[in-house]
Amino acid sequence: MRLIQFLVIFLTGIAILMIVKYTGGLSDYLIPPLHEILLVTGRDWTDFFMPAMNTTSVAVAGHVFALFLAAVVAFIARTGSRVAGLVRTAAYNLQAYPVVAIAPIVFIFLGDGLASRLLIAALICYFPLLLSFLGIFSDPVVDVEHFFRQIGKLNSTTELSIRIFENLDKIITVVTGSGTLAMVGTIVAEFLAASNGIGYVIRKSLYQNNLAAILASLFFIGLFSSVYLMTVEFIGRTIKTRLAD
Repeated sequence: MRLIQFLVIFLTGIAILMIVKYTGGLSDYLIPPLHEILLVTGRDWTDFFMPAMNTTSVAVAGHVFALFLAAVVAFIARTGSRVAGLVRTAAYNLQAYPVVAIAPIVFIFLGDGLASRLLIAALICYFPLLLSFLGIFSDPVVDVEHFFRQIGKLNSTTELSIRIFENLDKIITVVTGSGTLAMVGTIVAEFLAASNGIGYVIRKSLYQNNLAAILASLFFIGLFSSVYLMTVEFIGRTIKTRLAD
């Protein structure tokens, strides 16, 4: 279903672009004709498919790292101690710096390889995960927690498990949505300085004023992103079903 939605949106965008081209009398140099876009996408598909796969693999790794980091920070910050307050403040202050300002520092210390792309992807999708986890971990499920407290079986692990289970739908939604941000972060890193990935392909195409290649890149970005988000949603539904049983 998500793939169909992506195809409909992408093809609608291409149709609008063609309408603008022909109604405005724009040259093929500015906006390539449809047959050229199809030719580039079909003939050179490996030039876009492999970089898009590379980007997606980095985005997945960055997403998982951000998920782990956000969960740990939220778990620490929920206690209300001084250390928790310090961790929360540091997390908020870090988000105040735009990625384009932090990226040069990252590239200076880590170079333009995998580590830089992974870190930037994690930084972009980490904050919304942190905010959601902070809210979920800190929001009591009054009736259920009261029952376990009365029978003397409410500890920190049980309390956290209750809150996670009661908000599982929210967690799945947030984790899925943050996967898109992980893709964005990886592509931004590749566009800025990396030497591989689909962001690098877009940067080269921009320098060459090759809009057909840029549109082909966008197609494969949307395709891989849709597949990844479908996978995350499937895993989330599977976990929810097993926990419910």
